[in-house]
Amino acid sequence: MGKNKLQRFAEMETFTNVVQPVLDDIINTDHPLKGNWSSTFFKNTNPIVLELGCGKGEYTLGLAQKYPDKNFIGVDIKGARIWAGAKEALEKSLPNVGFLRTRIEQITSFFAANEISEIWITFPDPQEKRIRSLKRLTSSRFLPRYQTFLKSQGIIHLKTDNTILYKYTSRLAKSNKFNILVNTADLYNSGLSDEILSIRTFYESQYLAMGIPIKYICFTIPHTNEIRESYENEENS
Repeated sequence: MGKNKLQRFAEMETFTNVVQPVLDDIINTDHPLKGNWSSTFFKNTNPIVLELGCGKGEYTLGLAQKYPDKNFIGVDIKGARIWAGAKEALEKSLPNVGFLRTRIEQITSFFAANEISEIWITFPDPQEKRIRSLKRLTSSRFLPRYQTFLKSQGIIHLKTDNTILYKYTSRLAKSNKFNILVNTADLYNSGLSDEILSIRTFYESQYLAMGIPIKYICFTIPHTNEIRESYENEENS
């Protein structure tokens, strides 16, 4: 591990806006912040929004600056990425930003029923091969986990450049009869690109420069529905 990375990890241990538990502390148990983010971490009752696979937290930071009356948590396993977002949040004195270093597989150890109002999934690994589809963050493996802590009518947003992931998520949402609020295969030519959707990550700007359209879908999932996988026409996506 490089010297700079070690220095960043050491510095991140001092960041008040980062939670990075030891894996053994959350396997088969819950983190102390579960159900207590409002009272203990943010110390207010504002809605909490997650960005899953947040990278450097560009979307987390962008949203937090636009909506000071909401709290935002960026979640990622990569410490070096989180360091960049957390440091910027501290430098900009953003009290409504936090970062959680963990695997998405462990997400239910951190959030209680009805604790989260929205989820953003921005440019995740598309896991293009069908045999890896359950690793997609919008798959039937992960959506039931989000059900456990999303509020009723809580919104899930997906932005992606990847056609396979976009079509897969659209099929799954339709086949499970989710309430689809917006669905477009070309966001910036759809007339829907408002100030929230127009927050652009580094990679998103690169995709747009290459002429790759950005896909966007947002939907709500009922608390009671069993979520079933959808592989229809996967090979032709």
